[in-house]
Amino acid sequence: MSAVIHPTAVVHAASRLGPNVSIGPYAVIEEGVELGEGTVIASHAIVRSGSILGPGCFIDSHAVVGGLPQDLRFDPRTLSGVRLGAKVVVREGATIHRPTREGAFTVIGEGAFLMANAHVGHDSQVGAHVIIANNVMLGGFVQIGDHAFLGGGAAFHQHVRVGESAMVGGLSRCPQDVPPFTMVAERSELAGLNLIGLKRRGFSRESIRAIKQAFAKLFHESGNLRIRATDLLASPLAENEEARRFLAFFTENSRGFARPLRSRNHTSESVESV
Repeated sequence: MSAVIHPTAVVHAASRLGPNVSIGPYAVIEEGVELGEGTVIASHAIVRSGSILGPGCFIDSHAVVGGLPQDLRFDPRTLSGVRLGAKVVVREGATIHRPTREGAFTVIGEGAFLMANAHVGHDSQVGAHVIIANNVMLGGFVQIGDHAFLGGGAAFHQHVRVGESAMVGGLSRCPQDVPPFTMVAERSELAGLNLIGLKRRGFSRESIRAIKQAFAKLFHESGNLRIRATDLLASPLAENEEARRFLAFFTENSRGFARPLRSRNHTSESVESV
């Protein structure tokens, strides 16, 4: 079945529409856009040049996919774009900005759900099956791991990383990295492991036990997190795949890490130090 396009929609002749695409009233599809099979663009939504949407996506009213980066130094002639995986849902008023770098893509992974008025900044990378609640704000170059949940109104500083299956509470402020499999609230206050999320993903008891042990050794002992994580990666604990992913997160470039309050009070050496 060919695309169904409302007479009031503006669809550039150089856009590419897959079968069964639906485009609602007053929607705008710019030059070079690609819409995958079965994608639905609601009334008044805008999909700008350089955007590639996978099959089964839904873009709600007044959402903008592929808008210009909010960077005063950005040259609009820069060729960059936004790539959405299959079955991504972008609800009303949400915005996704294209990158500042030539040839780069802001990426939203398969099955991700952006609720109303959420914002994904330029050059960000959002994993598969991530849920981004209403009014969440992602700065530029933010990385969100698979299956993460970001509560309503939470704000993330540019270049921050959020690990897989992390849960961030509503209205949280995150100027530091959020480790995988954890829960964070307020201002980068780490509340513990997201055990319910791990069970829902089907993690084995063995894996959950290994993650618990890795968490305890990192945060309940003194010293530098990066150094301890590196040491633990060479221990038998890292034989478990999920524990290894948890530990490896701390060895990569970082703005510092969210920590339990007791760790902040008891640790003499800042986790931002290398």
